[in-house]
Amino acid sequence: MESRVLSRATTLSSLPTLNKLHRLPLANASLLAVKTIGSLSDGGNLVWGRQLRPELCSPLLKKGPSLLRPCLATAEGNDSAGEEKVAPVGFFSRYPALTTGFFFFTWYFLNVIFNILNKKIYNYFPYPYFVSVIHLAVGVVYCLVSWTVGLPKRAPIDGNLLKLLIPVAVCHALGHVTSNVSFAAVAVSFTHTVKALEPFFNAAASQFILGQSIPITLWLSLAPVVIGVSMASLTELSFNWLGFISAMISNISFTYRSIYSKKAMTDMDSTNIYAYISIIALIVCIPPALIIEGPTLLKTGFNDAIAQVGLVKFVSDLFWVGMFYHLYNQVATNTLERVAPLTHAVGNVLKRVFVIGFSIIIFGNKISTQTGIGTGIAIAGVALYSFIKAKIEEEKRQAKAA
Repeated sequence: MESRVLSRATTLSSLPTLNKLHRLPLANASLLAVKTIGSLSDGGNLVWGRQLRPELCSPLLKKGPSLLRPCLATAEGNDSAGEEKVAPVGFFSRYPALTTGFFFFTWYFLNVIFNILNKKIYNYFPYPYFVSVIHLAVGVVYCLVSWTVGLPKRAPIDGNLLKLLIPVAVCHALGHVTSNVSFAAVAVSFTHTVKALEPFFNAAASQFILGQSIPITLWLSLAPVVIGVSMASLTELSFNWLGFISAMISNISFTYRSIYSKKAMTDMDSTNIYAYISIIALIVCIPPALIIEGPTLLKTGFNDAIAQVGLVKFVSDLFWVGMFYHLYNQVATNTLERVAPLTHAVGNVLKRVFVIGFSIIIFGNKISTQTGIGTGIAIAGVALYSFIKAKIEEEKRQAKAA
C-alpha cells in the first residue's frame, strides 16, 4: 500500500523519510506512514481518487484501540499521535424527536401561511392561472440561484430522464392550476375537503390502471371519505360547480402524477428532481395563462389590483406567495424523508386539519353543522385509510428485508 501511494505522490525529498521508516519499529512506522499520507497533497487522505479508510492505514491498527486513535486524529487534521478527537454531538443528533417535530411545525406553518396569503390575493386579484405561474416562477428562480451558489449542486439531466419527467411535470402543472382555480372559486376549507378524496382516486388508479390488488380493508376505509365529502358539499355555503370540478380534476391530476413518478424513479435527489419538475411545469403553465387571462389582465386586471392595494403590496404579495409555495413543498419533502410511513400518513392528515381549521378562523367562513360533520368524517376516513396503507407498506418492506 505504501509503495503504491508514495510512487504516485512523493518526491525525492521524501526518500529520507523512507529510510527512517525502515529503521523504526513496525508499529511506529505505521503511524508515520499515516502522517505522511495525510500530508502528501491538497487531497489529504485521498489516494488515486478514493478516500482512504482508517482501517486501511495499516493492518497493525486493527490490533488495538490505542493504535486506532492516532489514525483517526490524522484524518481530522490533528498531528498529535496521542490525542483522540471525538466529533461533537450536535443538537439535531442529540434530540432527533425535537428535530422531526420542528420539521413538521415548519411544514405546517409554511403551508398555512401559503393558503391564507393565496386566498387573500384572490380576494382582490381573481386570476388563478397567472398566480399559478407566479408560484412556479418564484420557485424556479429560487432553484436557479441555489444551483448558482452550489446549494445544492445541480445534477445533470439527459434526454432519457427528461422524457420520464415531462409527464410528471405536466400532471403537476395541471393539478396545481386546477387547485388554484378551486381556491379562487370557493372557500379554502371546502377545497381541502374535496381534495381529501385524493386517496380514493389513488386506490382506483392502482387497481384499474396499474393492475395492483387493493385489499378490501382499504376500499372500506375510503367509504367515510366519500360520505363525508358528499355531506360537506351538499350544504357548503360557498359551493359552486367550478370550484368543485376543479378540485376533482386536481385530484385526478395528482393521482396520475403519482403513477408517472413511479415510472420516473431515479438516483437523483429529491431537491433536484423537484427543481426540474418546477421548470417544466412553469413552461406548461405560461401559455394557458396568456391565452385565458392575458387580455383581461392587460386591460383591467393589473390596474384594479394596484388601485385596491398599491403596487408595492401587490408585487410583494405575489413574491411571498410564490416563495411560501416553494418552501412548503421543499420542507414537506425533507420532512417526509425523515419519518416512517405511518408518521408520514399522520402528518398528511394533520396538515389538512391545520389548513382547514386556520382558514375557517382567519377568513371567518360560516359553515353549516352538516358541513362541519361531513368534513370531520372525511378527515377521519383519510386518517383510517392512511393508517391501513402505511401498515400494509411496512409489512411489505419487512417481508422484502426478510
